[in-house]
Amino acid sequence: MEKKIIDDYEPGPLPSPRKMDRFGFLKQEINNPPDGLAKGREERRVRKWRKMIGVGGSDWKHYVRRKPHVVKRRIRKGIPDCLRGLVWQLISGSRDLLLMNPGVYEQLVIYETSASELDIIRDISRTFPSHVFFQQRHGPGQRSLYNVLKAYSVYDRDVGYVQGMGFLAGLLLLYMSEEDAFWLLVALLKGAVHAPMEGLYQVGLPLVQQYLCLFDRLMKEHMPKLGEHFTQEMINPSMYASQWFITVFSYSFPFHLALRIWDVFLYEGVKIVFKVGLALLKYRHDDLVKLPFEKLIHALRNFPEDAMDPDTLLPMAYSIKVSRRLEELKQEYNKKDGKPSLSTEIKGDQKQAQ
Repeated sequence: MEKKIIDDYEPGPLPSPRKMDRFGFLKQEINNPPDGLAKGREERRVRKWRKMIGVGGSDWKHYVRRKPHVVKRRIRKGIPDCLRGLVWQLISGSRDLLLMNPGVYEQLVIYETSASELDIIRDISRTFPSHVFFQQRHGPGQRSLYNVLKAYSVYDRDVGYVQGMGFLAGLLLLYMSEEDAFWLLVALLKGAVHAPMEGLYQVGLPLVQQYLCLFDRLMKEHMPKLGEHFTQEMINPSMYASQWFITVFSYSFPFHLALRIWDVFLYEGVKIVFKVGLALLKYRHDDLVKLPFEKLIHALRNFPEDAMDPDTLLPMAYSIKVSRRLEELKQEYNKKDGKPSLSTEIKGDQKQAQ
């Protein structure tokens, strides 16, 4: 079925050659090339990482057991781009899922049909439209994205396909093969290492509702003046923060920042999304408390370029302590909602230094 839907299309015209940034996106501005010193530092960093993970990741688990704090510190500084795909598979648990399920992805893509196929085809062109890999209509990138999303919609028919999933799959496909991207998507949504994310995409978006509620409580506790202003202006997190959780900042944030957040997210879990969100509000706190409703909405959806600098924003996010309080709020929420507490992730996070 899949071959008939996708492969029978005539390829669209190739996009005209234009300047791209180092990630493959069409350039919006001129970036200065790295100087010799920066290049040398990056090469030394790559050598450290190669030594840490071993050939094909063979030393990874041993190194993590021996030096977890070194691993955490290096991940927070950013995984070298040339090793990012492999490291993401190692820290997410998806490599193990792939090895345990040989041939499953091929079966899902080629021999199964999905009720979501037309929805997926409709949405494909909306995913990273300015990236060279996804620009060509029915080209290799769009085919791969279709295949991964279709396979997941068959693998987990309860979740099926929801639009925000395209940005997760698209981001993964820029760093790994279709099959690797599929199993990393499974690892995230089914909870191979951290708490399952599938609730972000289930009917009614139950996990989105929970996270927005918890974020609102944390924001009011960390920034009471801003919380009071938001209450007066009738601003709630669903107006600006839903996509932060649904796409883990991959939808509208600068790609270089999204990658750094994903490095930490895959290793430490969803608490980094809360931390980055709080850091953004903290960074713009003094401006936000003065704005009326309309300007607030615009400001919360359009952060300035200086707020998007990973070397400024992420250290601020790391300094915000949320693990213990997030766990308490999560238990309160689940108790109030009559649901069992899903505390696996936050408790796991508490084992790591904040």
